[in-house]
Amino acid sequence: MISRTLLSALAATIVLGNAAQAEVLRHAIPGSDFPISRAVEIPADATLVYLSGVVPGVTNTDAEPNTAEAFGDTEAQTISVLERISDTLTDLDLSMSDVVKMQVYLVADESGQMDFGGFMSGYVQYFGTEEQPELPTRSVFEVAGLANPNWLVEIEVVAVRP
Repeated sequence: MISRTLLSALAATIVLGNAAQAEVLRHAIPGSDFPISRAVEIPADATLVYLSGVVPGVTNTDAEPNTAEAFGDTEAQTISVLERISDTLTDLDLSMSDVVKMQVYLVADESGQMDFGGFMSGYVQYFGTEEQPELPTRSVFEVAGLANPNWLVEIEVVAVRP
């Protein structure tokens, strides 16, 4: 018969051994410096936190309320959305470095094209920086519109709490 002390020691070893293995693994795109992960592996004991879609706030308070000018271009809206996501994550004791999955919805601007460059200009201020080098997996979709016709960007993220 195994003693309680031995069982407790064995259980502690298993728990501590698993804790040491519980690490989020991010796989870069081979031969590329594009700022997303090719894949992310999440340990079974981690908690996933799903954030609802986040839309931009007003970036120009001098503009007429609820106009395209009030919300700004794709870059301004991306920065606004990512700042709001960062604030929500902070409220949940998480950070942008905990984001493992991102889905981005972009609406075509006045030119009739999705402004991917404007989105990327905002995105790289939050991901792949010296201060925050962690990269999520990411998909970007062009959509016909969002709930407010002046919004050009909506982003959903999944974060991990290891």
